[in-house]
Amino acid sequence: MTETRFDPSTLRYDANGLIPCIAQDERTGEVLMMAWMNAEAVAKTLETGRVTYWSRSRQAFWIKGETSGHVQELVDLRIDCDRDCLLAVVRQEGPACHTNRRVCFYTAVRDGVEVELMEPMAD
Repeated sequence: MTETRFDPSTLRYDANGLIPCIAQDERTGEVLMMAWMNAEAVAKTLETGRVTYWSRSRQAFWIKGETSGHVQELVDLRIDCDRDCLLAVVRQEGPACHTNRRVCFYTAVRDGVEVELMEPMAD
């Protein structure tokens, strides 16, 4: 195993300075969601252990669970081979999706038809 000091500036960000980050549940292996980070969000996530994303619509940071209580605690941050995508392995508290579903990927396309795979969680 090789170890080198991590520098967020070595990641390959898009033209807007963003990198996609996929959140995966540590316990189940489920893909929970995808959101964007910039270099500062990556640094904040590593510093605090609370997953911090960049909201493109609000042009602001958002810490997952800050208002909903559905916190993502960082277990491991992984970098893909091209350094242009991140995988945040997390401990998810409550639903990950803003629609109150466990995951954001709750719609499948089957035989040209969209099929909703899960209902929102009960409050």
